[in-house]
Amino acid sequence: MTLLYRLDASAADIARRFGARVGDDPWNGGYCTPGKFAPVITAGREFIAGPRPAGRRLEPRMVPRLWGVMPPPSAGDPTRLVATLRNPDSPFWIGNLRNSEFRCLIPATAFMEWGNGTDYEGRRLKHWFAPEGEEIFAMAGVWKDDEVPGFALLTLDAAGLPKRAGCRSMPLVLPDDEEARQAWLHGGRDSASKLLDNHAADGLRELARG
Repeated sequence: MTLLYRLDASAADIARRFGARVGDDPWNGGYCTPGKFAPVITAGREFIAGPRPAGRRLEPRMVPRLWGVMPPPSAGDPTRLVATLRNPDSPFWIGNLRNSEFRCLIPATAFMEWGNGTDYEGRRLKHWFAPEGEEIFAMAGVWKDDEVPGFALLTLDAAGLPKRAGCRSMPLVLPDDEEARQAWLHGGRDSASKLLDNHAADGLRELARG
């Protein structure tokens, strides 16, 4: 499960990378963990969920959102935030995936996954990954309009290099392609599903991080 990533870039650099309005986000770089705020790129309405104005696209903008959303009423622990979306067919998530205004890009410079081995002190191995040739990349996410708007990271079964390293899952890293990013931010459910179905990890490299 992906519960840690880094975003070592300034708010201005992130906004420039994805053609978004920077807003008031003071992000200067660092680790991102569940329960903390991190920048996301959204193209929905300002501050509120709902359909976009007919006939035009809204300008993407960068906003701070909490990593983690309130769990469904059936959850055993109502205080435990849901940080990742693993089952896109779950009734809890289906509305977010169907309605593109709830989808967002999650900027990152590296993400961490646990491997199945241990080091000489018996600690589980951490593996850090990033796409080759991308200083800042986009992972797919969705957000929910709770009291404090939060986001969740889409994760899939590990493939490619993470799978060979013994990792069980990985985030949906979007291709470095404006068409793919726009499909996630504005496309219908079919476009979003196609990105999920065609997920590949061939372009990832492993980084040396502790």
